[in-house]
Amino acid sequence: MHGPASYGWLLVALCAATGAYCLLRMRSHVEEQRRAAGGEALMGFGMAAMAVPAAVFTPPTWAWPLYAAVFGAAALQALWSARASAHHLHHLVGASAMVYMAVAMAASPGRHGGHGDFGIPLLTGALLLYFTGYVLLSGFRLVPVTVTASGGGGGVGWGDRPELARACRLSMGIAMVAMLLAL
Repeated sequence: MHGPASYGWLLVALCAATGAYCLLRMRSHVEEQRRAAGGEALMGFGMAAMAVPAAVFTPPTWAWPLYAAVFGAAALQALWSARASAHHLHHLVGASAMVYMAVAMAASPGRHGGHGDFGIPLLTGALLLYFTGYVLLSGFRLVPVTVTASGGGGGVGWGDRPELARACRLSMGIAMVAMLLAL
């Protein structure tokens, strides 16, 4: 990542923790939530791997095309799933952004983390606008509207807590903005 290594490590920790929580969400009893959590876990761990500071580890040249292929497949799966739920369109944009970043990194050998001069500025800007809007909307959705007298969640497990899933998505959106800014 661009800047001090501590920023990169904070981003790695945020993305890895988010990916780990998404793995826990895959234990949900609702199939749609399990599928969404699986895609989000892939994104979280993929973003964590991309954010490792270049001073610590520079991936081999074959890693970036592999990233592009994995996230290209995730984008196709999200496109297919978007027929049933519009939420998967966000997964499509996220996976496509990961493909874009992997291609940009492949085009800049030896420059893991970027310095802001690779990529297509118009596309980077559009992705930044999208993810900034997504972060703002996700943050707004986390604000509690009302508290019910019943105390809420009763027998809801960790995988079925909507507020934690929203916080997970917010974290990944923030991390995506940071990664796009460093591109």
